[in-house]
Amino acid sequence: MRNETFSIQTEGSLPETRLITYIQEHYEEVNVDQRPLVLICPGGAYAYTSAREGEALAMQFLAMGYHAAVLKYSCAPARYPVALTELGAAMKLIHEHAKEWYVDPKAVVVLGCSAGGHLAASLGVLWKEEFLAKALGLGEQERELIRPAGMILCYPVITSGIFAHRGSFENLLGQEEGSLERWEEESGLLRQLSLEERVTGDTSPAFIWHTYTDGAVPVENSLMFVGALRRAGVSVEFHMYPEGGHGLGLANRLTECRDGGAIQEECTSWISLVHTWMEKRYVGGDTK
Repeated sequence: MRNETFSIQTEGSLPETRLITYIQEHYEEVNVDQRPLVLICPGGAYAYTSAREGEALAMQFLAMGYHAAVLKYSCAPARYPVALTELGAAMKLIHEHAKEWYVDPKAVVVLGCSAGGHLAASLGVLWKEEFLAKALGLGEQERELIRPAGMILCYPVITSGIFAHRGSFENLLGQEEGSLERWEEESGLLRQLSLEERVTGDTSPAFIWHTYTDGAVPVENSLMFVGALRRAGVSVEFHMYPEGGHGLGLANRLTECRDGGAIQEECTSWISLVHTWMEKRYVGGDTK
């Protein structure tokens, strides 16, 4: 396996921003010429990137036969759209190395947990935006390079409305607690980042899971996004588990918190369900 670290720097990036890649070796005697790659954006309310939602998930996708990468993106005090341009830059880098790394360029999927889910979904929704192309130096014909082939969203932050995780948006936009509404009256940006309102037919297909009892990021975040995807005709698979808190990761001992939290046995099935989804769409040839 080729385990490398690449500095990712766009305008406004913090110095420690980096992409960590886990690239499986290519062997002529093995009948695998290209592999999907899962690019992981850990959560952390745009305040930090959670170690629990990074490498442990990457190892699971390696075991499935895919490549993986983890993006340690800029969080507060960095502001929108820094993390999004960094994710676009990571996608661009992966495509530039696709031939060398034996990555299937039609199967680069983004995964995000919690606020990382907002980041991953932002790219899946906004990849055609002019400001991203300009920030990344992409021509009209190159914008497809940063379009995710799919999105895996784990208990994602989606909406900036009544079901919002306020802390994520405060960190993302640099606003003090309780100031978002006043600031929104002047800027209008908060609503633009409510991703259920930005879905189009060009949005990437998605696999989403959430728990009914998530007390930090209400399940309505996923429900609203699923509804928007369906109305736009975008393929989506959604699983809602009846029990479980927020930030579960793999929901087993491999991502258990130090205080003993984040264990929820019935939620551990999500990783096998997403494996089936990946195999059907990106190995079996269904890429609609």
